[in-house]
Amino acid sequence: MSHRRLPRSRPKWYRYAGVAAAVAVIAGGAALAASASSSGGGSHAGGTAAVAASAGGTAAPGASQGAPGSSASPGAPASSAKATPSVSGRTPTASPSGTGHATPGGSAKATGKPAGPAGPATVAGPPHPATADVFTGLAFDTCTAPSSTRMSAWRSAGPYGAAAVYIGGRNRGCAQPQLTASWVRSVSAGGWKLVPIYVGAQPPCQDSGNPERLSASTAASLGASDGADAVADAEALGMRASSAVYLDMESYDTGDAACVSAVLTYIQAWDKALHARGYWAGFYGFTSSSAAAVAHAEGVTPDLPDALWYARYDGADSTTSGFPFSSGLWTGHRRGHQYQVGAKETYGGVTLTVDRDAWDAPVAVTS
Repeated sequence: MSHRRLPRSRPKWYRYAGVAAAVAVIAGGAALAASASSSGGGSHAGGTAAVAASAGGTAAPGASQGAPGSSASPGAPASSAKATPSVSGRTPTASPSGTGHATPGGSAKATGKPAGPAGPATVAGPPHPATADVFTGLAFDTCTAPSSTRMSAWRSAGPYGAAAVYIGGRNRGCAQPQLTASWVRSVSAGGWKLVPIYVGAQPPCQDSGNPERLSASTAASLGASDGADAVADAEALGMRASSAVYLDMESYDTGDAACVSAVLTYIQAWDKALHARGYWAGFYGFTSSSAAAVAHAEGVTPDLPDALWYARYDGADSTTSGFPFSSGLWTGHRRGHQYQVGAKETYGGVTLTVDRDAWDAPVAVTS
């Protein structure tokens, strides 16, 4: 997000080489666990433990945000729908108009191929919530949640229908004096959809003062405890089961295979903690690093995010045009795109500086 600094960049081939190596390690652990299970030597839970144990090393975070773009007013109608995921593809599906109750989807889980040797077949993750509240339209995010009065002015006069809010995490960078259960009820009643963000542990090599960092030895346990904490924070704000919560993972050196392994282990544990409590597990990351690592692992690594919110500052308010990864990944209303940062906009006499997002993914359930 915009309050963090960019790390030094590496050539793309260097970054993806580390991702491929890390995915091979984790996928290999999953294959061994699956083999033990099929021969009567272990359970699915044992397979998950094997995957977590296989991820070692130290990760490198960074932070990021690009330069702000222009403040020209975006425009696109917004809509929302209750959606039901398919059993096989965990895909929220909405009606063509984006409104009303959707029928179950039937698409299979998308498969992303990492660079390097092909991995084993996907290992199934834990069960997901039965339904998701999907919003389709323009959204914004800003570091501190605006007052309900300011939100009301923007809802009446602006193009946005959803707002992202930082609900918790030890690395959350901004105070949230407005963000209470009462505020959530008020802005939800005023027509807003909310996107909860949880700023979890960051990789240890980040050049910052983040108080919570993961390591190879703590990734699994920290991911589980942070996932439980994210749900507790969401529940305290009135964001109930079937909500999506998005884990904010800032940029890091994905050329370091040990780093990628540790981060993926943390993400897996965080996701499982949310699923166990009936929440959708979303993920926010950068197309050049943190999101790329997840995208390259998807399809060969279990328990990865249900929805992807990717930062790519191309000015395009779309979740399909210019999608930077395999077109089959996170289809069926499971994508958000942060396409511009630092836009200063005024609606209803209220001026805010926001990051702009195109949204077609699950959000919080508040009613």
